[in-house]
Amino acid sequence: MASESDKDHGSIHDFTVKDAKGNDVDFSTYKGKVLLIVNVASKCGLTTTNYTELTKLYERYKDQGLEILAFPCNQFSEEEPGTNEEILEFACTRFQAGFPIFDKIEVNGENAAPIYKFLKSSKGGIFGDTIEWNFAKFLVDKDGHVVNFFGPWATPFSFEEDIKKVLEVS
Repeated sequence: MASESDKDHGSIHDFTVKDAKGNDVDFSTYKGKVLLIVNVASKCGLTTTNYTELTKLYERYKDQGLEILAFPCNQFSEEEPGTNEEILEFACTRFQAGFPIFDKIEVNGENAAPIYKFLKSSKGGIFGDTIEWNFAKFLVDKDGHVVNFFGPWATPFSFEEDIKKVLEVS
């Protein structure tokens, strides 16, 4: 049987990943939803702004079809050192994050999660296939294709219009 990394993925909907509680999540369940996929960290200088704005955007647009999917990553100055349980408690208690949080992963290098290899290869552009820092964001359309990439220093509110356009809401 082929491993996850050996499969040919046509869209984000072809993946199954573990959530922070160890459950498999089949991304085909997100068909028809607009996704904002973010690598998160608890101890980064960008944490408060990003988690606060992500939570507000999620509350504002989840009923219109937005899902925010958070992937903890400890690759950048070890700013996500906690266990999955600690990460969940931090995000859900401090920021009331209601969006899904997944298993801690790597986003760069040889051990990068297959879903991130797919995202990076899909975004194209001048950044190559390296995530620069915590809170890089991929905007994915209802068909599971990356339509935009926002670097770590782009706050979620700064591209709210882009989200609304993909959601087809005014």
